[in-house]
Amino acid sequence: MARKALGLPIGSWVVVVLFTASGVLHLVNPGAFLWLMPPWLPEPELLVVLSGVAELVSAVGLILKARWAPMLTVLTLLAIWPANWWFAIDSLSSAPDVALAAWLRLPLQLPLLWWAWSAQKSISS
Repeated sequence: MARKALGLPIGSWVVVVLFTASGVLHLVNPGAFLWLMPPWLPEPELLVVLSGVAELVSAVGLILKARWAPMLTVLTLLAIWPANWWFAIDSLSSAPDVALAAWLRLPLQLPLLWWAWSAQKSISS
């Protein structure tokens, strides 16, 4: 029972919790995320807000078992991954301790992608 609260696997709940927390933070304080944005992206503050909205919509969609939610979640993760790569590469020249954290964070998106994609099974059943 605890393994599939409300019919969602634990991995989906991890994504829901992380996306909810991150989405709220993106909307409450978008400026806190601007230093993570590559300088070549247009309208960085708007992109931070839009990514926060996408995270919150994805989280709600996963909870409600909406058919579109796993795909939106995967697309959101894929859309923000290039910025995470840029930040990891850029931080190598400025702050080694920050760079280490940034590089360790990159592979953590792989299980998030897997859990988001796997949520389709619980939604279709």
